[in-house]
Amino acid sequence: MEYKELENRDYNDFYKALRKDIDKFLKSKKGKKYEYGEYLLIVPDMFYLLCRLIMDKEIPKTYKAMLLSTIAYFILVVDFFPEAFIGPPGFIDDLALAAFVLNRVINKTSNEIIEKYWIGDKKLLPTIKSILKVSDDILGSGLMKKLKKLSKRK
Repeated sequence: MEYKELENRDYNDFYKALRKDIDKFLKSKKGKKYEYGEYLLIVPDMFYLLCRLIMDKEIPKTYKAMLLSTIAYFILVVDFFPEAFIGPPGFIDDLALAAFVLNRVINKTSNEIIEKYWIGDKKLLPTIKSILKVSDDILGSGLMKKLKKLSKRK
């Protein structure tokens, strides 16, 4: 797969390591059987998008705080599905939270601002909608309610 050139920032290393770990997992025997593998491929692109948005001057500070909290959730060692213990599938809850937060930011700002930083292969808005649609199935409705509550905090 080819990806657009990434700027040389601190998050570039995390992006590359994350992409490598997910690709390696999806090529493994367990990864080939993982039902939501296509969503795991979106995780590094979402992380990159969050990082770029917190640096954009057009994004209000309130939303930057939400975006920064979501980035912190990605990086935290312990969360609902800790990556350190279960590997790349542990990023699914991070992805769901990112989709909820980005959906909220897009609804309150201009989607053009958000889309200019999107480096994923598919269009951003349908990608977010797709993630939100399957989130309950992937994570269970109880966890989804907790993530929705997290995404609504300011």
